[in-house]
Amino acid sequence: MTNPPDQTHSTEAQPTRALVLHPDTRAGDRSARDPKYALEEAVSLAHALPGLEVLGGDIVRLPKPHPGMLFGSGKVEELRARIEADEVDLILIDGAVTPVQQRNLERAWKVKLLDRTGLILEIFADRAATREGVLQVELAALSYQRTRLVRAWTHLERQRGGLGFVGGPGETQIEADRRAIDDQMIRLRRQLAKVATTRELHRAARAKVPYPVVAFAGYTNAGKSTLFNRLTGADVLAKDMLFATLDPTMRSVRLPVGEAGGLDVILSDTVGFISDLPTQLVAAFRATLEEVLDADLVLHVRDISHPESAAQARDVETILEQLGVSPDVPRLEFWNKSDALSADDLEATTNLAARQENVFLGSALSGAGLDALLAAIADRLEGRVMESDILLAHDAGRARAWLHERGLVTAESQEEAGTRVSVRWLAEDAARFRSRFPNEADSAGIVAPPEVD
Repeated sequence: MTNPPDQTHSTEAQPTRALVLHPDTRAGDRSARDPKYALEEAVSLAHALPGLEVLGGDIVRLPKPHPGMLFGSGKVEELRARIEADEVDLILIDGAVTPVQQRNLERAWKVKLLDRTGLILEIFADRAATREGVLQVELAALSYQRTRLVRAWTHLERQRGGLGFVGGPGETQIEADRRAIDDQMIRLRRQLAKVATTRELHRAARAKVPYPVVAFAGYTNAGKSTLFNRLTGADVLAKDMLFATLDPTMRSVRLPVGEAGGLDVILSDTVGFISDLPTQLVAAFRATLEEVLDADLVLHVRDISHPESAAQARDVETILEQLGVSPDVPRLEFWNKSDALSADDLEATTNLAARQENVFLGSALSGAGLDALLAAIADRLEGRVMESDILLAHDAGRARAWLHERGLVTAESQEEAGTRVSVRWLAEDAARFRSRFPNEADSAGIVAPPEVD
């Protein structure tokens, strides 16, 4: 991808020495957060980026952000002295920094600087593994860079017109760079559209055996991948690290419950959410999170041992709402990492979970509580997968085509009275079929909720 001017990845043996600063504004979107835990999260973000030697972090009281420098002149000078004494190479600001503030601080401190959005973009760029993930990160990074060209081009000199016409002095360097970025973003969106088409084909292929989809959602580092690995036997990267999983991973598994000996489902592990997720990434990764949008059940995995677990849960719910996940989709909460709680906290949390519906306490690491969780998943999903045998008249071509387009037909044979099709579908598919083709549904005895669109 096109690297920003302040690229932090280094191929040299010496790591980049980084210092993390959390501006405590006591205002804005993160006002309810304890600055101590916000700083801890920011330091964890810094540790998640390879090639950095994180020297530590500080909370900087900031009653009122300075429009040109973010910090006041006294604090800027105080930090400059520390930066020089500790030989810091990179400053990471846990918050939003305007292009002008970033340019001025880099000049004053003579080091590179990344704000929270820039750092998260760097981590995502390092972690993206699939073609779609790489393209999405690149698109998000270009969108971010487009707003920050003032840092790279401060002279604003104009180029001469190059077509031989008599006219104005030409375009500024910033305008030329912005146009180049816009062209590249258009190319990336075209490539992403092709990738999205491929994902649609994969989804149609899965629909031929339409197992219910259970999508894992949760704050980053909540233990989703550890739970996914335990349930599926997969080898998804699971570390005590923010954004250990970036690209979605799906596995078909049979839950060992139910009278029929099990229930086949598809589990989907997705990227972890985080507070103040850059808007560029929310938009760019919408396609990656389509599995959550299409899920039959959302499993919200929470790190119940984290001091700000409740605030993290609110952030996850906010992002799910922004993504357009329907509130009608069944949801369960798994309060993970119970093994990290003290005896007193475990007792209190157990009592709290028992009083709440659709909440299960346990540990993906030890396996505690997973039997109850799996039984609840099966209970919510059993009955949603149906098998039907439909005899379609010879003139019911539209109904037959509708079934084939959705990959619902598992077998088909010709008879004198028409075409007999065997379908495997979810209850919602049966309801839609009934609403569109009531005569065919009646003849097959298909009964489905008419309120489903």
